[in-house]
Amino acid sequence: MADPNPPALPLEPPPLFDRLRGALLEDLGPVGDVTSLALVPEGKKARADVLIKADGVLCGVKLLALVFQMTEQIVSSHAAGRAWDIHDAQEAAKAGKANWNDVMAMSDRLAQQGMRVTTLKKDGERVKKGDIAATIEGDARTLLAGERTALNLLTHLSGVATLTAQYVSHVAHTKAKILETRKTTPLWRDLEKYAVKCGGGENNRRALYDMVLIKDNHLALWGTQDPAGAVNAAHAKFPQFNVEVEVIDLAGLKHVCAHSQPQFVLLDNFSTPNLREAVLWCEKFFSAEKKDLSRPLLEASGGVTLETVTAIAETGVDRISVGALTHSAKILDASLELKM
Repeated sequence: MADPNPPALPLEPPPLFDRLRGALLEDLGPVGDVTSLALVPEGKKARADVLIKADGVLCGVKLLALVFQMTEQIVSSHAAGRAWDIHDAQEAAKAGKANWNDVMAMSDRLAQQGMRVTTLKKDGERVKKGDIAATIEGDARTLLAGERTALNLLTHLSGVATLTAQYVSHVAHTKAKILETRKTTPLWRDLEKYAVKCGGGENNRRALYDMVLIKDNHLALWGTQDPAGAVNAAHAKFPQFNVEVEVIDLAGLKHVCAHSQPQFVLLDNFSTPNLREAVLWCEKFFSAEKKDLSRPLLEASGGVTLETVTAIAETGVDRISVGALTHSAKILDASLELKM
């Protein structure tokens, strides 16, 4: 019998193209960059370097070409004309009225007339103050129109990657993995998760729909004295998903391990001594009383900082989730330096 309450299909974020276009239109509005329209001659060409102004880990350079090419499509009549020329030539080739080799050659030739981005550094690469991450050449008005959107994304994502790399370096001598949380910028979570990976971290669940995470508010509604029952109910409802449950003390950990089988247990705001005790108890319990079962991975969370993360990792936990990676990362400063 079909499930009378099937899970709803996930609401995916708008495609990246749509979000980038929305970000550009937020800046350009219905009129465009009025300063450049007043002062920069139409068709004037320019070149700019993306200058890195602090040491860190780069992320977002892959987006530069897309941002500036999309900007050109919005602000430049020449870009629209080239697009139509390519479209007409392709239609002619499909109808047998033009040679495909000639069409491809024309497409390449016209592409060279548009915005050209040359990346000199890669996402995930360590950069130093004074490095040039990329060069951009093409229409001067387009350069100025796309500058802020491109830099906002590059500096923020590089900041996330840089902060993640700092956390990862603090725990490199342990088995602990650094993960982000859902405390991300609305509509840009996929890019921020990508930045965490560029910094050497691991990704946590994507959203509410791809894993069960039973937290304090769920338990308050379910019944705080029975977190194991909540785990079992979640497994029964959604057997295809991993289940993680939050506990606030050793007694809670013992309860869920004895009476349910979560894949992860979230040790929320445990002190360092209590984390160590939890790890030791869990290892002993699953090597003796439940040696036929895999023990859940233990995840520390709550108020983790660069000053505390090493000690937390050294307790033996498997995962450490850090909301600050995405909600408090300082930007990695960069600028667009025009070369005349």
